[in-house]
Amino acid sequence: MDKIRKYIESITEVNDEDWKFFSSKLQKKWYSKKTIIAEIGEVENHISFIEKGIVRLLIPNKEDDEITYGFSFENEFISAYDSFLTQTPSQYQLETLVETSLLSITYSDLQNVYEHTKMGNLIGRLVAERLFIIKSNRALSLLNDSAEKRYFNLFTERPNLIKEIPLKYIASYIGVTPQSLSRIRKQIS
Repeated sequence: MDKIRKYIESITEVNDEDWKFFSSKLQKKWYSKKTIIAEIGEVENHISFIEKGIVRLLIPNKEDDEITYGFSFENEFISAYDSFLTQTPSQYQLETLVETSLLSITYSDLQNVYEHTKMGNLIGRLVAERLFIIKSNRALSLLNDSAEKRYFNLFTERPNLIKEIPLKYIASYIGVTPQSLSRIRKQIS
């Protein structure tokens, strides 16, 4: 719980009463590697803070043709967020890439936190803004940048990603085949 409190305190001041109320709503969950934690077609009922681990957002097609939609890492929030907000079925799923520990809050409990704490609405707004910026930047990069630039930016912004995530997922994320990614990596080296 210390990590999430530090994260929240980096955004706003948290009094002990608000923290006690908020933290009482959190559920700790552990997942092994390669576990689906949110299914396509189901309504997302949780938003989670990653204490430890990596989660991949993906659109499953044929087994070898999955589309990696995004990644979330330690000290970040994860959810099929559009499904969570609208309470409609998700169009993608979430999968752990390594052993993962989450602190999760349900949709209804989060609404309760918004209503009864000073920090709730501010944190909700700032997290939503952060998620919007990530998605917006990704969409603009896919439209404007070459595959080489997308890979270079990914490597620069998140060097751990290259070490911890299989190359086929990185290739899918930047919109190229694994063979094209191999050529790009050779050119950059």
